[in-house]
Amino acid sequence: MLDDWSLNVLKELFEAFGPAGFEREAAQKVKRYMEQYADEILTDKLGSVIFVKKGSSERPRVLLAGHIDEVGFVVSGIDDLGYVAFNPLGGWFDQVLLSQRVVIRTAKGDVHGVIAAKPPHLLTPEEAKKVVEKTSMFIDVGATSRKEAEEMGIRIGDPIVPYSPFMLIRNGKIATGKAFDDRVGAFIAMDVVRRLKTEKLEHPNTVYGAATVQEEVGLRGAGTVAHVVDPDVAIVLEVDIAGDVPGIKATEAPAKMGKGPSIVTYDATMIPNQPLKEFTIKVAEEAKIPYQLSQVARGGTDAGRIHISRAGCPSIVIGVPTRHIHTHVGMFCLEDLENTVKLVLEMVKRLDWKTVESFTAL
Repeated sequence: MLDDWSLNVLKELFEAFGPAGFEREAAQKVKRYMEQYADEILTDKLGSVIFVKKGSSERPRVLLAGHIDEVGFVVSGIDDLGYVAFNPLGGWFDQVLLSQRVVIRTAKGDVHGVIAAKPPHLLTPEEAKKVVEKTSMFIDVGATSRKEAEEMGIRIGDPIVPYSPFMLIRNGKIATGKAFDDRVGAFIAMDVVRRLKTEKLEHPNTVYGAATVQEEVGLRGAGTVAHVVDPDVAIVLEVDIAGDVPGIKATEAPAKMGKGPSIVTYDATMIPNQPLKEFTIKVAEEAKIPYQLSQVARGGTDAGRIHISRAGCPSIVIGVPTRHIHTHVGMFCLEDLENTVKLVLEMVKRLDWKTVESFTAL
């Protein structure tokens, strides 16, 4: 089971403020936690944090990447009554937004509000039949005029995130909260580097853990991190869509919460390196770690950018099945998280130069 260090880091990471383009708080927490375990801390010029653990050989360079930006919003205007208009940062389904609490970060401090729309009592019968779209919503911060909202410090361009404290349920087995996509992945990279250090595990490579930025708006940090690291192989750590909810066919989202990490066989932005995929499956089976084969037909990850960096990089995505991503409250199983850490550790211990070269040998 996860130790106290892990649970404390998870809570701090998930509750940190950090929508795409505004990840500084989350990045600072990653840096602070990893300074004692990494041999070197690097950054790119977008704000990603890279923490290095040297093994017995400088190469291959093994990149473990998870993004730390969360889906959020940005202030687009304030009307005369003090209601705040917003645009999305990342993908949001309109139906999950109404009546949800949010935090606006201003130069004067954080302002709490709630996403609202025209009251249902005042809708015409025709309006009541329609889904309320984001463009018809606003954030109510309790102001009664534009001046009052501006006096709170709110201005165009201020970032917004869901208000959703981290919580464990089912006797500590299940985590709920915001930003699981994809600080779950960033945490896995952090914990792998920590365990390599504290358990004095030998590995025939150099590991580059990375907390990337701006994934939700175009995999931007993945591109700059890949340029800085120049990896020989990449393991992208993500959440996967848990399909064990009503209305979803197994063929649409095969991963299930509590059944182990998922090995993504393809998604909309990357077909994984096939020898690396088979290597990942073999390692899981040898180490007796439960796993699931998955696919994401209409989504993508940082691997979409990393695998075509420079001359190309053999890449694989390993996911933690997570329910309700891109909402205010996601849900995942801590045992799945722990098994994903174990799987990545076992892979790192086996990724020597000969093995990595075999992934691209013809």
